[in-house]
Amino acid sequence: MSTEENPAAAPRSLAEALRGRDDVSLAALLRGRPDLITPVPTDLTQLATRAGTRASVVRALERLDRFTLQTAQALAVAADPASYEELLGLLAGDDGDPVVSAALPHALGGLREQALVWGGDDRLRLVRTARELLAPSPQHPSPTGLGPTVREITAGMSPGRVQEIVATAGLPSTHDSVSAVAALTSLFNDPARMSALLDEAPAQSVEVLERLVWGPPYGQVTADPAPRLRWLLDRGLLLPTAPGTVVLPREVALRLRAGRAHRTPEPLPPPVEAAATHRPQVVDATAAGQAYTALSTVEELLKDWHEGGPAVLRAGGLSVRDLKRTAVALDVTEPVAAFWVELAYAAGLLAADGEADERYAATPAYDEWRERPAAERWAHLVTAWLAATRTPGLVGGRDAKDRTLSALGPGLDRSAAPEVRHRVLTLLAGLPEGAAPAPESVLARLRWERPPRGGGRGSAGTAPWTAEGARGAGGSPAGSPPGAAGTRGAGVSPAEGARGAGGAGAGGARGGHGPVVAGARGAEDFSGAEGFPGAEGFPGAEGGEDLRARIARWTLSEAEMLGITGRGALSAHGRALIGAPAARRAEAEPEGPGDKLPVHHRPAPVPVPSSPAERATAAAAAARLLAPLLPEPLDHVLLQADLTAVAPGPLERPLADVLGVLADVESKGGATVYRFTPGSVRRALDAGQTASDLHAFLAAHSRTPVPQPLAYLIDDVARRHGHLRVGAASAYVRCDDDAVLGEILADKRAAGLGLRRLAPTVLAAQAGPAGLLEGLRAMGFAPAAESAEGDVVIARADAHRTPPRTPPAPVPDGPPVPDDTLLTAALRAVRAGDLASTTPREPAAGGDPGPGELPRTTAAETLATVQAAVLTGEALWIGYVNAEGGASRRVIAPVRVEGGFVTAYDHTADEVRTYPLHRITGVAELADDEG
Repeated sequence: MSTEENPAAAPRSLAEALRGRDDVSLAALLRGRPDLITPVPTDLTQLATRAGTRASVVRALERLDRFTLQTAQALAVAADPASYEELLGLLAGDDGDPVVSAALPHALGGLREQALVWGGDDRLRLVRTARELLAPSPQHPSPTGLGPTVREITAGMSPGRVQEIVATAGLPSTHDSVSAVAALTSLFNDPARMSALLDEAPAQSVEVLERLVWGPPYGQVTADPAPRLRWLLDRGLLLPTAPGTVVLPREVALRLRAGRAHRTPEPLPPPVEAAATHRPQVVDATAAGQAYTALSTVEELLKDWHEGGPAVLRAGGLSVRDLKRTAVALDVTEPVAAFWVELAYAAGLLAADGEADERYAATPAYDEWRERPAAERWAHLVTAWLAATRTPGLVGGRDAKDRTLSALGPGLDRSAAPEVRHRVLTLLAGLPEGAAPAPESVLARLRWERPPRGGGRGSAGTAPWTAEGARGAGGSPAGSPPGAAGTRGAGVSPAEGARGAGGAGAGGARGGHGPVVAGARGAEDFSGAEGFPGAEGFPGAEGGEDLRARIARWTLSEAEMLGITGRGALSAHGRALIGAPAARRAEAEPEGPGDKLPVHHRPAPVPVPSSPAERATAAAAAARLLAPLLPEPLDHVLLQADLTAVAPGPLERPLADVLGVLADVESKGGATVYRFTPGSVRRALDAGQTASDLHAFLAAHSRTPVPQPLAYLIDDVARRHGHLRVGAASAYVRCDDDAVLGEILADKRAAGLGLRRLAPTVLAAQAGPAGLLEGLRAMGFAPAAESAEGDVVIARADAHRTPPRTPPAPVPDGPPVPDDTLLTAALRAVRAGDLASTTPREPAAGGDPGPGELPRTTAAETLATVQAAVLTGEALWIGYVNAEGGASRRVIAPVRVEGGFVTAYDHTADEVRTYPLHRITGVAELADDEG
């Protein structure tokens, strides 16, 4: 048992509880709540204060799993302090759920580790800020659905009215309200007496209680309550909080719930279920195929933007039109195109060029990336994807200012994305080898591990039944809680926002319980609190599916596109990528509950590779496993008589580059089909190739003879290529055959070029050389551009590259988790500072300084005391002012005094330091430790 649980050393505050911890426990706290160490606190008192701030507590609560959060919520409605047995009763109920009993120690230990709960098992205390966040109030009902206690409700009620309730409940009258409230509370907490009281209740009154028992606990009454409501009000089973509003006391609700604070405690995480199982070889092969497709898609994207991509919007990002063009070029949907564009950007392969007319283009890193082996290129992409906080799935949505979120634009960073991606893949790694999960089971598990901010399942949100169902002629309406009768006889009708409850404290309706509401609805004089303000639970509700669930869905689809998974199951190289152990075989699974074990019996989750070295090692291991599964590049194609070439697999890069110029891609898939056209052959000739070069290239790389139609096509285009020459006049056309020039002049399509004959073999044009070339080619000619010297200009695509760019930095989700070195140094500093601030000291001659003040002694007294401490080896408490004027108190053990300086071991800094004597404001001896 820890000192925190030892009654003999019961802490009186969170700071004292932290002082009772060892370094391992404090390191776990700082690792779980890294915001506490930024900056490093001076001592444990400051650490405890920081751990109780609202921002830090909210962050810690958001990182609790569902059952641990339910434990904290139960503590918030329990007495302060509460015993372990009381907490167990609130969670396990009067019947004592054994599964809850087994899981509670781990949940409570997690709350203690996170410094959200302190004290021994007999005096458990939730930190004040957490209690304020989770405890019920009219403005923010508790996620448990419980209301305030009898004491809180009756705090402002008149003593006479309290005595009337006590008498009607069958209790003896008392002399004061305090004892009367205590007697009423004791009645409600006594199961036997409470059962006897409810046995006397009319059936319709019990139905009203059943409507409120699981929350929200507030309702409205009319000016003249019906007898079924009057019976409850007279006996304190319903108490007024404001004019027209009543509430079910917490003690009554717990008795009706059989002691449970939650309708459905969830001590066990929902299992991740397998939707299908495939052979591991099939999974790995499918994933490898997807991985190669991913590489080809990224290369095709950047090849399309080879000479300069689309323009950058003024606000940043890619326009909707350019995204559609990219999707058409890649033959994918626009959301998928946005994913590939964002992936290339995250990997540092794509960026804005920074020019005046800013455009997107490939970076120099792309050229280096292309030369690496395929497996390493894949590892580079998926490593960038895992760590990226940019979320492509948000493209097309709206930001907080109702502006459209564009690809490559601002506003796409979500700091939770890397953690969710890794967690989804880790859950997949926990399944048997080859098992593909059911997506909904993955989402259910994530919701349990990190409940949505809206409270999710089990929270006391808006009442699930409706007004129309409540007015039915019998039976329970659809969606009503068990036991709730939706009949008119119960006097139940919908609330209108529970007006008055949100602004009234526990002391409303001081004059009694008969509030008057204008426009009372006759017999329907009571309403449940549908839509009650703040009923969304802690800490706020979000409409629709929460962000983490959406990121998880996107992760499953993106992992499939990247080849991390195959047919929905995690591949072997995917496991290596996240550092997961080898998969377990499905046939080796023992019979048993499996994942349905209490939290403290499950193995620890796979740690996220945090350091760059760990991520690089995991990526290298994944690349080694993927490399044998990727197809080897081919050095040949199959030429066919219909002017096509079939590449039966991936081609070697030089072959693919030349063939990409010489032919157009017609279709892609397991094999790529290229089609030769006059335009594609002309493109190769423009790039400097000759007809003989093309014939030799095809003969060298074709496993079939070069078809005669293809040879004729090349020769025909080459014969006509360059027959016309275009130069700059503005532009001119020259040709040795004046008949050809006459044909051009006579063609009506040449009217827009502004041609006129200068000589029998020369035409001048008003259009520029580029427009003239394009116009003549549209007319069916094959002109060639020439330079000012009369040489043919070889047209090669100019590769446009940005200046060197670094990939976008991920946006962190709060302070980073400290490493072991920082934790060790921080703990030493905190311990030393705490020693200096808590060590007892004897008052100096000038009197003991007050809290926060420095000791004051004369220079002679300071020198004499320090010299004496050198001889005796005792430690001293000093006040010190540094060169910047900063004052501090320190505990030192002087070693020597010479030349106006004292050299001492500084317990505060945990190192040997030298201090000028003239900067020491005073000294005091440490008091004897009394044990």
